Amino acid sequence: MSATVEIAGVSKRYRDVEALRDVTFALKAGEIVALVGHNGAGKTTLLKLMLGLIHPTAGTIRVLDENPAAGEFAARRRLGYLPENVSFNPALSGREILSFYARLKREPVAGALALLDRVGLGEAARRRVATYSKGMRQRLGLAQALIGEPLVLLLDEPTTGLDPALRLSFYEIVQDLRAKGATVVLCSHALTELERRADHVIIMNRGVLVADGTIEELRGIARLPTRIRLTGVNCDTGPLRAWMGPVGPWRTIDGGTIEIEAAASEKIELIRRATREGTPVADVDVLPPTLDELYAHFLRGAGAAG
Repeated sequence: MSATVEIAGVSKRYRDVEALRDVTFALKAGEIVALVGHNGAGKTTLLKLMLGLIHPTAGTIRVLDENPAAGEFAARRRLGYLPENVSFNPALSGREILSFYARLKREPVAGALALLDRVGLGEAARRRVATYSKGMRQRLGLAQALIGEPLVLLLDEPTTGLDPALRLSFYEIVQDLRAKGATVVLCSHALTELERRADHVIIMNRGVLVADGTIEELRGIARLPTRIRLTGVNCDTGPLRAWMGPVGPWRTIDGGTIEIEAAASEKIELIRRATREGTPVADVDVLPPTLDELYAHFLRGAGAAG
């Protein structure tokens, strides 16, 4: 199987609203995918199509080599899904919730209950969900999504309500699944978190796919400048500017640091200049375009094209 998910020319219309328009991409096993876009961009619609909860108006979808729109979608047992807003019966305990979902997926209940410890709910397993905080309900939702070690995991705003320690724990779980060959799709507005972890980025805007690739590929397409920060010896920027000579756009960050915008073709030469013998530069930081900046760039381009 060359891809776990294949979306080809997919459109989805709700009466007069075109939620998706001619979307095409493929996802591979063993990769973390960041699916990003503003509210209404089409992200949740894509997740529902992959799950077989709704059907496309046009185009084709294959998930684990099956058609989710078919009446019998056996691959659903190998999918995990965490919606943005989780909701469970408040009268049931965490153990009872996971036992129920394990039986639905025809998975061993004991294995599902072990997930409560994995997401930090072991001590609260017998408490009613009505007593859970928002973060605890989010962790219970994640445990539910992990039942059966899914081959495709679809997570919509998964770190909402999690404190920093639990966010780290969550991404450890995600990395473990990736290492086992799962495809993990993360829909999130936390772009800084995703930048360090995503193997593949898909940017949606008003139902249209506007960018698709690795972060490095998107940087190459966007051609945004790299920022080079130079801190002067004794926090003095005067000798710094004289030493560097003619450079592109630059600004002073604080009393002792300047930031230069460098095109890809200028980057290496500027770093050589900053680090040659006798330099008044005490420190150099190279800051490539962030996912936030790439996201804004591609959305601006989509707006101009529209």
